[in-house]
Amino acid sequence: MNDYERAAERVDKKLRFYKNLMSYICVNGFLAIINAVFSPEFWWVMFPAFFWGIGVLKDFLKAFVFEDICGEEYRERKIKQELEKLSK
Repeated sequence: MNDYERAAERVDKKLRFYKNLMSYICVNGFLAIINAVFSPEFWWVMFPAFFWGIGVLKDFLKAFVFEDICGEEYRERKIKQELEKLSK
């Protein structure tokens, strides 16, 4: 995998996170309004917000925090390390 492909993969992960975050904010905001108008006594909107939030957090971690661990570079680096250990 060349540098361009690696950079494109990182950009794709970041774009996926931003798109998912925007959808999360818009849909859950709309659901919160519906919830407040029609059933303010029970905030059921917290359930989809929580579980979808787990997915948004996962995308964030993959795009910004663990980008070196989740990528192909990490795999190739670890294979090289294992080959070096085996050759000793």
